[in-house]
Amino acid sequence: MAESVEVDPDYPAGDDAAIENREQVSGDPQSPSSIHQSVEKSPSSTKSLSYDGSIFEQILENGRAYANETYFMPCDEQEQTRIAVTHQCFTSILNGQLSFQNIPRTARRILDIGTGTGDWAIAVAEKFPNAEVVATDITCFQPTDVPPNVFFEIDDAQEEWTYTDPFDFIHIRGLSGAFTDWTAVYEKAFRHLKPNGILEVADFGPIKVVEESPDSYLSIYHGALVSAAEKANTPLGLDHMKKPLLETAGFSVAKSRTLDVPLGTWSPDPRKKVAGKMALIAMLESLEATSLRLLTRELGWKEEGVRDLCGKVKEEIMAEGKRPSVECQFLVARKLMI
Repeated sequence: MAESVEVDPDYPAGDDAAIENREQVSGDPQSPSSIHQSVEKSPSSTKSLSYDGSIFEQILENGRAYANETYFMPCDEQEQTRIAVTHQCFTSILNGQLSFQNIPRTARRILDIGTGTGDWAIAVAEKFPNAEVVATDITCFQPTDVPPNVFFEIDDAQEEWTYTDPFDFIHIRGLSGAFTDWTAVYEKAFRHLKPNGILEVADFGPIKVVEESPDSYLSIYHGALVSAAEKANTPLGLDHMKKPLLETAGFSVAKSRTLDVPLGTWSPDPRKKVAGKMALIAMLESLEATSLRLLTRELGWKEEGVRDLCGKVKEEIMAEGKRPSVECQFLVARKLMI
């Protein structure tokens, strides 16, 4: 099937609902909040945490907690909040739906790669009670009180996949920069899909503003981040959603759509204001989360310098008349029957 590429400034209206509060019970070794204790600032140290009877270690660095020595995004409570808000933002963009491509009602096995806090996997498990939903991540900050048909696993999608039964639908969202070799990940997804199975990938691009100057703080931030990510061999952006990568892995790209999402409530379109509120929160939180480890490790920046730049970028994009926005891209590919 030929690729259909659309740039659509208008997307479905979302529900003007409050962001769901995540229940936290202090002291419970199985609650999300107990996994992410407050940490002292340190260039690099480790801590052990207990989750569902298992012991895991986290790397403490510059006041943030990380799952391992390589992945640049943190996994602490602050990051949990950002991921939860991002999930609500995607849901609003999709007019309350959980995916751009409808998940077949006949689906019996669904895989969520990089599940984060597990919000998407839990919602899908509730919507498809007869399906088995497998949700993986490299760390453990998912809740334990979940539907019986959702299964969280600690796993790195860059390693070999050991599933014996194929999936009807595979979901990857918000993992720009997570993998050094996206083609290899797509090849694994292709092998583990049923014939006519669907892969959906979704991600946000970088923040844009009106008339961004080359010497603006936002330009400096983007330039440094791109350089650091390239040095780490984990390129950021939306290049992992290009058609040739999927085709090399064996997929037929069914459709790709790019939506323009305002950050904040500046858009006159009331349908965009709800998603814009949540997108602004998520994107402001992502400034430090995305850059702190990359810039300090790869470019030798000081922690204070990174935080100072992030603060100036926030002020800059929130200035009157800047009208910040981001591109949100969805890509749907199929494993066609031969």
